[in-house]
Amino acid sequence: MLEFDVLIDDFLYKYDTAEEIGLCKTEKILSLTNDFEDGQWRQSKFQSFIWDNIAETALSYRERESLLNKHQSTLIESAKKLRLTDLDKDQTGQGSELAEIILYGIMKNHYGALPVVPKIFYKQNVQDNAKGSDSVHIVVEDENNFSLWLGEAKFYNSIEDDRLGSIITSIENSLKLEKLKKENSIITNLSDLDELLDKESIIYKDIMKLLAKEASIDELKPKLHVPILLLYECPITVKFTELSDELKQELANYHLARVKSYFTKQLKKLKENIHRYDKIHFHTILLPVPSKENIVSSFVENVVHYKKQ
Repeated sequence: MLEFDVLIDDFLYKYDTAEEIGLCKTEKILSLTNDFEDGQWRQSKFQSFIWDNIAETALSYRERESLLNKHQSTLIESAKKLRLTDLDKDQTGQGSELAEIILYGIMKNHYGALPVVPKIFYKQNVQDNAKGSDSVHIVVEDENNFSLWLGEAKFYNSIEDDRLGSIITSIENSLKLEKLKKENSIITNLSDLDELLDKESIIYKDIMKLLAKEASIDELKPKLHVPILLLYECPITVKFTELSDELKQELANYHLARVKSYFTKQLKKLKENIHRYDKIHFHTILLPVPSKENIVSSFVENVVHYKKQ
């Protein structure tokens, strides 16, 4: 169960009645917000969400199983895997791992995804920090159907128009043929999928067949989903002391405006450049916080604490 309040969870075209954007009708928006307690935004709840989900982004399935029921040990081992880009002096990487963990938690709790490739674990082990998607998951729809989710996670001070271009560039890079082939190869060569699904099941065999290097990426596109987490510092949230209807409406309106602007730019840049673009499902996920600096500082303090254990 997702612990954040859902303001919007729908296809974007339903809010584009004038059809001014030219959507492919595969674009969705998930608008979220944290709640308040005693007149304050609940930072402790937000941090708990991070640490409740950190193990499955930083540890392999076998590592997690070996630490089952050892909560303290799990947090320590997870912290060891973090690259702590949040300490970068130039601040370009601040919040990157935190955002990856948040996206994982949303994927697991809202979309019911399997943690096929624990990305922090993988990036830490191959020293490939800048390449590949931030999140890789498989969602089993039923015993005969699945979808592959390759996500981007960003933590910004603002989501105004000047920040949107870098997201689109990241998405474009992740959808290139060689990058998709690479992600497929990672999935099929790691053991986590073997542990999570019955190797004799139809769904397991279908996944391995469609992700095999001999398979055409064109066949994968209709099953491909791209969740884009925009975790950001929000000027609206800081004005309120409770999760009122006024706050919910103001946030929902702002999120819709930002997502419409984003897809206007993405469609213009990528629709003609990415083969079968209109078959890919895009999900923008917006989650506001009152202060990026406070969130990152608290997270880093906890990581440093556990790394010392």
